[in-house]
Amino acid sequence: QVQLVESGGGWVPPGGSLRLSCAAPGFTLDDYAIGWFRQAPGNERACVSCISSTDGRTYYADSVKGRFTISRDNAKNTVYLQMNSLKPEDTAVYYCAADLVCGTIPRGGYWGQGTQVTVSS
Repeated sequence: QVQLVESGGGWVPPGGSLRLSCAAPGFTLDDYAIGWFRQAPGNERACVSCISSTDGRTYYADSVKGRFTISRDNAKNTVYLQMNSLKPEDTAVYYCAADLVCGTIPRGGYWGQGTQVTVSS
């Protein structure tokens, strides 16, 4: 089955930056819409951002607009999530996921194991 692998998580102080990576050795990510989701303790999993495969359009949750950027590097078969101006509220486990279109990812799709992001002093 399709396997996705996230990396780049860690601890940063408020206002800091992290760059998350999503890789898939078993298939070509350019053929899929790729979304980033996060889940904090006590909260439901929520979509942070998504990038489509057909037209390259990007989508962002209101809570991260202007601070996060999703992008592709097809040569490296990798999708990135650049996170700037991080806040404690961004603390969560971050997952990447793939499906044919962004809208169907929550109902199925392929998921990674997640990477922890902690923002604190």
